[in-house]
Amino acid sequence: MSPLKSNPFFVESTLYFKLPPFDQIKNSDYVPAFERGMAEQQTEIEAIANQADAPTLENTLIAMERSGQMLQRVSAVFSSLTSAHTNDSLEAIRSEMAPRLSAHRDQILLNGKLFEHVKTLYEQRKGLDIDAESLRLIERYYSDFIRAGAQLSDTDKECLKTLNAELAKLQTTFSQNVLKEVNDLAIVVDTVEELAGLSDDAIAAAAEEAKARDLEGKYVLALRNTSGQPPLSSLQNRALRERIHKISLSRGSRGGEFDNRAVLTKVIKLRAKRAQLLGYANHAAYRLENQTARTAEAVNQRLATLAPAAVANAKREAADLQKMIAADGHDFELASWDWAYYAEKVRKARYDFDDSQLRPYFELDNVLQKGVFYAANRLYGLTFKERTDLPVYHPDVRVFEVSDADGTTLALFLGDYYARSSKRGGAWMNAYVKQSDLLNTKPVIANHQNVSKPPEGEPALMTFDEVTTMFHEFGHALHGMFSNVRYPYFAGTSVPRDFVEYPSQVNEMWAIWPEVLKNYAVHHETGEPMPTELLDKVLAAQKFNQGFATTEYLAACLLDQAWHQITPDQVPDGDGLVAFETNTLEAAGVALDAVPPRYRSTYFSHIIGGYSAGYYSYIWSEVLDADTVEWFKENGGLNRENGDHFRKTLLSRGGSADAMTIFKTFRGAEPNIQPLLERRGLTGTP
Repeated sequence: MSPLKSNPFFVESTLYFKLPPFDQIKNSDYVPAFERGMAEQQTEIEAIANQADAPTLENTLIAMERSGQMLQRVSAVFSSLTSAHTNDSLEAIRSEMAPRLSAHRDQILLNGKLFEHVKTLYEQRKGLDIDAESLRLIERYYSDFIRAGAQLSDTDKECLKTLNAELAKLQTTFSQNVLKEVNDLAIVVDTVEELAGLSDDAIAAAAEEAKARDLEGKYVLALRNTSGQPPLSSLQNRALRERIHKISLSRGSRGGEFDNRAVLTKVIKLRAKRAQLLGYANHAAYRLENQTARTAEAVNQRLATLAPAAVANAKREAADLQKMIAADGHDFELASWDWAYYAEKVRKARYDFDDSQLRPYFELDNVLQKGVFYAANRLYGLTFKERTDLPVYHPDVRVFEVSDADGTTLALFLGDYYARSSKRGGAWMNAYVKQSDLLNTKPVIANHQNVSKPPEGEPALMTFDEVTTMFHEFGHALHGMFSNVRYPYFAGTSVPRDFVEYPSQVNEMWAIWPEVLKNYAVHHETGEPMPTELLDKVLAAQKFNQGFATTEYLAACLLDQAWHQITPDQVPDGDGLVAFETNTLEAAGVALDAVPPRYRSTYFSHIIGGYSAGYYSYIWSEVLDADTVEWFKENGGLNRENGDHFRKTLLSRGGSADAMTIFKTFRGAEPNIQPLLERRGLTGTP
């Protein structure tokens, strides 16, 4: 068989909607496809840069938009699988390819002849007879070249290439260490008695995990990516809670081969050097320039405005938890490993329910089909048909054909919901194929979560947080599936980082919308709907524990900004990392012993990936989200008219116009922060 036919990336997929042929892809296919894809794109780019004709939109930017399609195919699959289902071979390839891909990007964006063509188009843009999306394409490409260093001297360009290559290596090492630490530090428990308080299905899952690790007769609690761990809310054994929490916080800073302290500080220093080389005060200034926030000062002001009220709320909550500890017959002082456990006790006392009462009503498939899909049908007219005839990369992955209201197929949707050791923590969306009228492509979108997989034959029961996360990630999926743009550059979620979370956060509202909740919240054994009184308690408890939730989030945001607002000479060495964290949180007034940051720096994967100087995005987007929720409520809530308006004016636009302009077109007004303050319980006096 010829190499052309043996490597599935060398030709465009013939599967429905160009779904990748996962059943044909081998680990050995990636490097040849990367190499060939880069070579092909470089040939295409050289032809554009060296053409004798005067630059036009068609022969320059549209040609660039068409370039690199093989590289895009292999990159989309590889980046997804190294997150969702990795192995040692893929990780070795990732380490090898990261600096090479960085060099390839630099070779394009630092091509002097190519930049001159782009610059010419930019200077002529106002006189060109083109539509608004094409005009924006010219402006965005020009900005990308400038920000990538196109105007630097040849000497500085070489320095920049070296920095970028080293950063690519270090960022890959950091993310690999995070996954290895999660697997290496899974909590081994000897007896079932120590797990008192956990649900039967959670204990069964812990036994299954132990069996998978050849620890028959024991129990293994796998770590999740956040500082807080799910079992802490129900484990009665305080010593075990303390062990789990301290191990969680130690990730990446305990010494050993997966220690991330030196890796992180090197990344921060190199980013700071690169920012200065490009003419910016620091990495945050560089990153925020093309976000909706625009400046570090704007972000700092928002965080500083929210922190005092959040901390005041957290302290009031801590006092309530301390009273509950005393009522429980103990005299110890509230510690961080006690918070979730006693918060559940306070919740139960105050609202007469706890999370364990909810789980039987949140069976995964029911939440997906009668909750997430049901809301999408009521809002947008979408219908979903499961496809079992299409290949997937893991048996747990499911594929759905998504049809629009008129019966035409809109997209393919992949759902990958269970945790496994080959999968990174958290939840995310990605696009295997982006929508583009230029390339005549329709979207193939995937959602991923880390729900504990039950033993064979048992139902997958979700926590309320996991339910909300499923709705959240599907909001990203809708953003990708509804994309209706010409250029792939603007497709789907190709928007500023501090805007991308907004549509997904809006979609969370339907998780607790009474009509939707009643449709999916049914008991997995009896089929009985969640009792109205329990449903009412769930809704009444929405502001519960928001002081803790907001404070732990803001603490992580502040760490992100602190790391990225310093100059190279201010970066501490690895040993000084913990002191830097402590000083940052104390200076911001959020250093509460009982409320650690949602992520400590050494396992804060967001800031090594796409959220560097951008973790504030969730709260920034939440201003728009909370205001949009009010709009839906004011206009009748869950109906097609509202959904169609949101889709037409915002979800379909991708990045084809300025993000805030798109929002104001949808909303008809500037965003209002008051709904956010009320939602988070931040309207009182700190």
